[in-house]
Amino acid sequence: MVVAISGRSLATAARRAGYRVLVADLFNDIDTCRLAERATILPGSLHNGIDGREIVPSLRRLVGEDRPEALVYGSGFERRPEIVEMLAETFPVAGNSTDAIRRVKDPLSLASLCGEIGIPHPEICFEAPKDRRGWLTKVPGGAGGSHVRQATSFGSSPSGSYFQRHVPGVGLSALFLAGRGRTRVVGYSRQWSSPTATSPFRYGGAVRLPRFPREKGEKVSGWLNDLVARTGLVGLCSADFIDGPEGTFLLEINPRPGATLDIFDGEDTPLLTQHLRAVRGESIEIPRFRGVMASAVVYAARPIPRFPDLEWPPLTADHQRPGSALDAGDPVCTVLAQARSAAAAERAVKARINELTPHWEENAG
Repeated sequence: MVVAISGRSLATAARRAGYRVLVADLFNDIDTCRLAERATILPGSLHNGIDGREIVPSLRRLVGEDRPEALVYGSGFERRPEIVEMLAETFPVAGNSTDAIRRVKDPLSLASLCGEIGIPHPEICFEAPKDRRGWLTKVPGGAGGSHVRQATSFGSSPSGSYFQRHVPGVGLSALFLAGRGRTRVVGYSRQWSSPTATSPFRYGGAVRLPRFPREKGEKVSGWLNDLVARTGLVGLCSADFIDGPEGTFLLEINPRPGATLDIFDGEDTPLLTQHLRAVRGESIEIPRFRGVMASAVVYAARPIPRFPDLEWPPLTADHQRPGSALDAGDPVCTVLAQARSAAAAERAVKARINELTPHWEENAG
């Protein structure tokens, strides 16, 4: 059973690993429902998060008489980690505990861990700096980059947010498998943003890197080993970094499968199988990659009162239902591309976005 804000990528991974899959997410996109044996809308919303009061009854109805081997959760639980504990009382959760989530998603806890281990981490504070230039505001447990703002753009900081010093550089992510107190890096990706006037750091996409500097990779692996040993992280997780003129800085840990699953998963060594093995403390395998994959999220530039009935081309996913209404900034779909180099794959995926957008722009308000 897959439970996430968007469950399509995990559902794809489950099917690739040979499982029948039940899905609860906020979208129930066309391709998600085709992948799932049964699917239901997850109680909650993008704005307010997952509804902890209704989630267990909703999942019980979804399960019916079936007995899922595992409940694998994706994005959406960092803001309310106690919900994971609630789920574990009823279902066989295969993922990180509430305590592990809190240890890496609480800004002060992560900063303290980085200080103990010696991992470079941007300075944080909870009171507004006198000079906000060079600072960002972030919401604890936020995902997708939309919650990150330039601190100078606010008269007062958003409720519940904290401040983090801005570090210039390229966004990198390491997908890793944690188990038996150690880490094995699956691979690295480079990320880019899809900025708007109000969300300059909104997640745009990622490309799998065919190579990564050996010395830097060994350093990152050492950091992750120490973090896993101290936090008890298990299964598929990711670490986001900034790599720039000031060095390599750890920004955050995502204690669950994330946005780059599409570009790393494959038929030869299905990553969901390895995730379940890692959670159970069993030996794991790391896949070998051929070529380079990139993925990008396409967002609606303007409101779309009624989404058209499209014949979706290959290498697209998270397909909108015909007739659905989208607000400006809502995700429309995911686009993928494959090439021989990271630069070519990134160019290809961005070109495909430009090719696809006119198909729904004519319906935009």
